[in-house]
Amino acid sequence: MTRWLKILLPLLVILLAVGVRAVDPVALQELRFKVFDAYQRFSPRPYPDTPVVVIDIDNPSLDRQGQWPWPRTLLGELTGKLQQAGAAAIAFDIIFAEPDRTSPDQVMESWPQTSRTAALRRLASEDGLPNHDRIFADSLAAGRTVTGFALDNGATNSAPPVKAGFAASGPDPKRFVPRFDGAVSNIAVLSKAASGNGSLNVIPESDGVVRRIPLFVTDGESLYPSLAAEALRVAQGASTYLVKSAGAGGAASLGSESGITAVKIGRAVLPTDPSGRIWLYDSGHRPERTISAWKVLSGEADPARLRGAIAIVGSSAAGLKDQHATPLSPGIAGVTLHAQMLEQVLTGSFLGRPDWANGAETLAVLLIGLLVFAPFLLPRLPMLWSAGFGAIVVAGVVVVSWQAFAIWQWLFDPMYPAMTGVAVYVAASLPRYLEVEGEKRRIRAAFAQYMAPSLVEQLAGNPKRLRLGGETRDLTLLFCDIRGFTSLAEKMDADEVTRLLNRFLTPMSDAIMETGGTIDKYMGDAIMAFWNAPLDDPDHAAHACRAAQEMRRRLVDLNAGIARDSAADGKEPVEIRIGIGLNSGPCSVGNMGSNRRFDYSALGDNVNLASRLEGQCKTYGVEVVISETTCAGAEDVTAVELDLIRVKGRRDPVRIYTVLAAPDVPEDLTAKHAEMLAAYRAQDWDRAEALIAECRTLMPDGELSGVYDLYTARVAELRADPPGDDWDGVFEATTK
Repeated sequence: MTRWLKILLPLLVILLAVGVRAVDPVALQELRFKVFDAYQRFSPRPYPDTPVVVIDIDNPSLDRQGQWPWPRTLLGELTGKLQQAGAAAIAFDIIFAEPDRTSPDQVMESWPQTSRTAALRRLASEDGLPNHDRIFADSLAAGRTVTGFALDNGATNSAPPVKAGFAASGPDPKRFVPRFDGAVSNIAVLSKAASGNGSLNVIPESDGVVRRIPLFVTDGESLYPSLAAEALRVAQGASTYLVKSAGAGGAASLGSESGITAVKIGRAVLPTDPSGRIWLYDSGHRPERTISAWKVLSGEADPARLRGAIAIVGSSAAGLKDQHATPLSPGIAGVTLHAQMLEQVLTGSFLGRPDWANGAETLAVLLIGLLVFAPFLLPRLPMLWSAGFGAIVVAGVVVVSWQAFAIWQWLFDPMYPAMTGVAVYVAASLPRYLEVEGEKRRIRAAFAQYMAPSLVEQLAGNPKRLRLGGETRDLTLLFCDIRGFTSLAEKMDADEVTRLLNRFLTPMSDAIMETGGTIDKYMGDAIMAFWNAPLDDPDHAAHACRAAQEMRRRLVDLNAGIARDSAADGKEPVEIRIGIGLNSGPCSVGNMGSNRRFDYSALGDNVNLASRLEGQCKTYGVEVVISETTCAGAEDVTAVELDLIRVKGRRDPVRIYTVLAAPDVPEDLTAKHAEMLAAYRAQDWDRAEALIAECRTLMPDGELSGVYDLYTARVAELRADPPGDDWDGVFEATTK
């Protein structure tokens, strides 16, 4: 049940996370939006010098020209000034839903019905007093202008006129864009006079922040462009919008609801989300994009700034502006949003979520959850490694998302996939953590009595690699002994012997444990160790040989240190010489002993053989003797054959080798050495002696001098007393 729970619980979390992402609740959307806002705060859109300018009816303009609403004649004058300056298009972020009350005809409507006022009305009619709305309409008609309206779910005065044509590539775009039931429009004379008519609708997200601005809205009957879209169309002299939807012309729709993917306005192509909205790539408030309306009216505005520009007339005055929160500002005038949209179009600075983004993020949630869970399916992988791998996966999601934003301005959510990864890790690690901690406590209690602390921690870190009790394993065993230790000890007192032993055993033990060996026991000046238990070590023979070589190197340093200390104390230096025996083969390993005292140890014939081989080091005058099985398992070790011997207590002969300390051994030496052994076993004594002489000349540092001295003596003895035709060349070892 526990095993299945460790699998099912993370999988349940993954499936739940995928399901939540597929549903995409509002809370998840808001979390995603917060990440996108943070990206924009880290790297806002640079403000470019583009031909887009806001004509701001700000407080200084109201101070100079009077309170709002201004007479339409003044707005006509403002329009004329902008046209004279060469503006490419003029758009009004203002709705003129009622006639100008300052117009004479409107003023007369408010007069009481008397004989005097009747006479004035007749006089006004005969003299043709001006109509402010008509004057303003004439100024609108004289150039490229765009009026604004707003769709609303409420009362309506009239349906806004549509000034442009639409061509759809794919499904009807009205299915996807924001829909409203009513509208607040301009009076007919103004709407008719303008070259374009655009929606002022800015729709915030559920948290009240404007992040996407619709290019189109609908009342169910007609499709209406936004003010910025109309301004762009009119400025280019275009007549038609081309709306491209998913599934048309190669537009992909991986895992996403079908919708609009792009809109072509004149020469400009605008990528959109499925609802036909453009992501706001916020630059924040920039004074450079704004010119006060009074400066235009007074002629103080820079003509170069207006020439060829799209001018959007709006207000930032307190009490007049429609204020909106954006990723970079808690409150900014709505006219600025239309200007920023046009800046993005003219500079090609678009944020985007490809129409396959939702599907890709859902797939990312699944894949990241599985990737984080995957290491937990490997029973031998430490939890720390699983945590590290999970952290890399989670960090990778964040890095990829940020790079997508920084390089391509793509918006991909890293937060929810990362949260899923964390949740999966917690769900997968909690049962395992509780189980592993229990196993660690049991292992520490069982092994702390007789194993090195570092090895105990390795076992505690991966308890499943340990089998308690006895078992048969293929081990490599090492025995190390100090040569002539009894003679050395006779020259020292007990404290000096103890210090010398500790000084010797410490570096030797370190060399063993650093290569993954287990110290079985210390026997006076001797060490017994083995590899491949209790932890698996496929290269145990090579590691044991490497430990033997390291022990020899550290012995050189140890003897040098002893010599220095002895010279400083005025004593005769002591030189330690060792013998090391290595053998590989099956052994019984596990808890050995009684209920009161036990050790984790190895037993068997191969253990005894390793001990016997250590004893043969003094016979052959070498520091290391290894068996044929150990030599076969350590391919990278430079070894030469010593002999074929029958050790005491063992019937079958064993082929033994020594590991050379020299890093580079001449190939001629190994070849001549092998020929020498072959001549010796063939009882060709003359050739054997000649080859021994050749080997001595090729031998590096005299390392095999003892071996060749031994064979020289043997050849002399055997020449004097031939062994007979049935001799197999096996040497009978009479000592341990």
